[in-house]
Amino acid sequence: MTTTAPTVDRRKHADDRRLIIRGLRVAPIADPSREILQGIDLEVGPGEVHAIMGPNGSGKTTLAYALMGHPSYVVTGGEVHWRGRDVLALSPDKRARLGMFLAFQYPTAIPGLSVASFIRSGLNARLQGIDKNDEIDPTDPVKGGVSMLEFRRKMREKLALLKMDETFVTRYVNEGFSGGEKKRLEMLQMAMLEPELAILDETDSGLDIDALRIVAEGVNAMLNPDLGILLITHYQRLLNHIKPDVVHVLAQGRIIKSGGRGLALRLEDEGYGPILREAGLEVDVPDDALRLDEPASLAH
Repeated sequence: MTTTAPTVDRRKHADDRRLIIRGLRVAPIADPSREILQGIDLEVGPGEVHAIMGPNGSGKTTLAYALMGHPSYVVTGGEVHWRGRDVLALSPDKRARLGMFLAFQYPTAIPGLSVASFIRSGLNARLQGIDKNDEIDPTDPVKGGVSMLEFRRKMREKLALLKMDETFVTRYVNEGFSGGEKKRLEMLQMAMLEPELAILDETDSGLDIDALRIVAEGVNAMLNPDLGILLITHYQRLLNHIKPDVVHVLAQGRIIKSGGRGLALRLEDEGYGPILREAGLEVDVPDDALRLDEPASLAH
């Protein structure tokens, strides 16, 4: 009697490693009838860097927050799948445990909590996994997860990778930090947690040229074949340091155009006006108002 080996659906396994967004519609929870995102279709695979660009108010941050389950937004339609899971059915902490990471545009200060304690708690929670491994309990001194010795070894390794001083981790989270220090702390968290999907929400916002370069070097140091990155930015300058595989233009709640890095260069040269008109969108402000002017902090 001949037996047949079970068929392995390799395509499905490959799709599990891709963030797949289909028809995503999102509104502020305070006004669910006013959809900010009006049908987003997007895929991000491991090892890929996708840049999202768009005019102010186009929905870039809304997309980042919706993917991580921010309570200020409600998903009114569509689906998001990653690693075989319905992402929209998961709470924000479970999305993080699954390997998603969000770097905030405006990180919050937490007085009294050291950077080291904050990151160790996050790392132990990540090690628990989405289904809460009973062998790891961040609140238990015996089953607390990563040992202090291993944590310190890993922290030193990541600080060296990011070219950061070890005294940084003794400070309170974002208290008295400069804009550049806040963004570098986001990168340190990312390095320690080792996510498989990183959403970077305008990491370049408020940085001067030197700080921008340092943060970009940190991101580049963490690039690897297992990490997919969704890089949200308003300025092309960041893409001089972090090379995207794909650039998407988000406007009026939809992705209206995708292309290579040349698309970002075209935006820098022409602004958003011509591309908006090509997509059939009404432009009710002058093109000068839709240019990618550098913020004052980046000016020479």
